[in-house]
Amino acid sequence: MPDAFEAPDATEVPAAPAPAEDTSADGSATGSRHVPQPGDAVPQEAVAARRSVFVVFLCFGAVYANWVPRVPQIKHALGLSDSGLGVALLGAPVGTVCAVRLASWAVGRWGSRRVTRCGAVVLSAVLPLVAVAWNAVTLTTALLLLGAALGLTDVAMNAQGVAVERALRRPVMSGLHGAYSLGGLLGALLGSTAAHLDVAPLTHFTVIAVVSAATVWCGSRRLLPADEPSPASPGTPPTAAVAKANAKARADTKANAKARPARWPLAVLLLGLIGLCSFTGEGAVEDWSAVYLRDGLHAAAGTAGLGFAGCSAAMTVVRLAGDRLVARFGPVAVLRTGALVAASGLGAGLALPSLIASTGAAQPAAIAGFTLFGAGVALVAPVTFSAAGNLPGTPSASAISRVTGIGYLGFLAGPPVIGFTAQAAGLRGALAIPAALAAAIALLAATVRPRRGTSARAPEA
Repeated sequence: MPDAFEAPDATEVPAAPAPAEDTSADGSATGSRHVPQPGDAVPQEAVAARRSVFVVFLCFGAVYANWVPRVPQIKHALGLSDSGLGVALLGAPVGTVCAVRLASWAVGRWGSRRVTRCGAVVLSAVLPLVAVAWNAVTLTTALLLLGAALGLTDVAMNAQGVAVERALRRPVMSGLHGAYSLGGLLGALLGSTAAHLDVAPLTHFTVIAVVSAATVWCGSRRLLPADEPSPASPGTPPTAAVAKANAKARADTKANAKARPARWPLAVLLLGLIGLCSFTGEGAVEDWSAVYLRDGLHAAAGTAGLGFAGCSAAMTVVRLAGDRLVARFGPVAVLRTGALVAASGLGAGLALPSLIASTGAAQPAAIAGFTLFGAGVALVAPVTFSAAGNLPGTPSASAISRVTGIGYLGFLAGPPVIGFTAQAAGLRGALAIPAALAAAIALLAATVRPRRGTSARAPEA
């Protein structure tokens, strides 16, 4: 099996054709960047950028995951009630939703490379602020800043991932999101270990911040300097004609942005709806699976966490293999099949306990259901972000920020919706909502089909 970072042998690939301007449907020149052709050799810069953005995704997942296992200790130290902690925890998703719109402007202004590197360092630096909070207000503020750094970095690194994917001319987004999941597992393990050893949260978070900031800053030096590849051949600078076309395209983009208000294409709304369905389900499993196993099925404290653990592990494994699945079967088939697995797996996991008299058999069934749900929705985010970043006529960062903004509303609305529904219909009935949303993703799967004109991308300003 070839190395995931390995580039094709340039000696076996025909020479790249001369660059030319793209033309629109009526034959007029669009002035967009050079479009890589199937026979082009893969630039070594793109292979190095793939490694760099992998490091960013890995650290991104690890930083926030270190905070999660310390929540009970910080809650106790601040003397917060359950409702007070619930309000404080809203700070992170609120900050994220607010920051994703700023991220689009920032990437357009400075490029995804610079915003990704700086955003990841800021994310690391903000983490210790959570440990110095002295009441609910300061904790909410710290989490608001942490969420804002998460949102800014999230959009920028996904825009960089789309650029790398386009430069390599093969799917890479699933593997990148697999790095995020892997980082999340690593961070949760480190956080749990620090909590077990009774390491002070400030000490713990400071060490993680320093290590993460240094790792991401040194490891991300090879990110692509532009959000779309423009060289006519690997290792050579763009020609004067290509450079002129690039400058014209950027000028046209800025002029168009001033000439008309920003529009939300239907495809962006539908992709955002897919993300909303997925993130609502993921948030519900993260927040409520342990409660369901503990209170509903009377699982032991150690067993109650296995539902989310199984979901996270399955997402990591599937994402790391996802690029090959997408390359072989296509994004639509992969998304639809995964959504059906998530819907049927979670649905069966919730239905079986009512049919099985033995509690001992009911708990494994529920854990298996949460695990299948994680495997099914694992590729929703990478496939959706890739589709958004390649929409014709829309800058990558702009489309990704809009899709992310809609999708992250699921993290805001999901937990309370599940809670209120559980109050009326029971937690088992409430957890059927993520299964129904997964089925909705299957119905919307055609939205991620690559569109004509994808290569004629609107450049980032």
